Amino acid sequence: MNRREAVQRVALMMGGVLAAPLMAGVMGQVTNTGESVIISAEQEAFLAEVADIIIPTTDTPGAKAAGVEKFIVRVMRDCYKKEDQEKFYAGLAKLDADSQAKFGKGFVNLDVAQKNEMVKLSTVNDKPFFQRMKELTVTGYFTSEIGATKALEYLPVPGKFEGCIPLKAGQKAWAL
Repeated sequence: MNRREAVQRVALMMGGVLAAPLMAGVMGQVTNTGESVIISAEQEAFLAEVADIIIPTTDTPGAKAAGVEKFIVRVMRDCYKKEDQEKFYAGLAKLDADSQAKFGKGFVNLDVAQKNEMVKLSTVNDKPFFQRMKELTVTGYFTSEIGATKALEYLPVPGKFEGCIPLKAGQKAWAL
């Protein structure tokens, strides 16, 4: 099983387990009416690079092509308290600092193998950040047009509801 297939399965299983702020973000709601952390264009580009390691481009477009970083910035700003935003972006800064310490350059300037290594290290060294980043990336990707139409099967006008239909070998899961 490749990474994309694993991420798709996790996304389908996570349907009812997503955090309340994330679900509010998916629904387009704004639950944070207080202050928010201001994000620079460099931080947004950095988010795109990390998201693209989690869901890379293969035979379908990856997270960067889907614009997942914009989803993450919007959901963090609109749905998470400032304290949670600060923790998340501190985790992002830690990933960059760890990349600088290990390879002598920031995460964005690493090659793909080095980026993969740093993301794997963050699953251990900064698990809360990585889990939030992965949750936001997977949700943002599979709720995007690219994720729903290129990575998943998509039928814009479905027929009757049939709750249990076996998939053909190699067939993609259905977009909901």
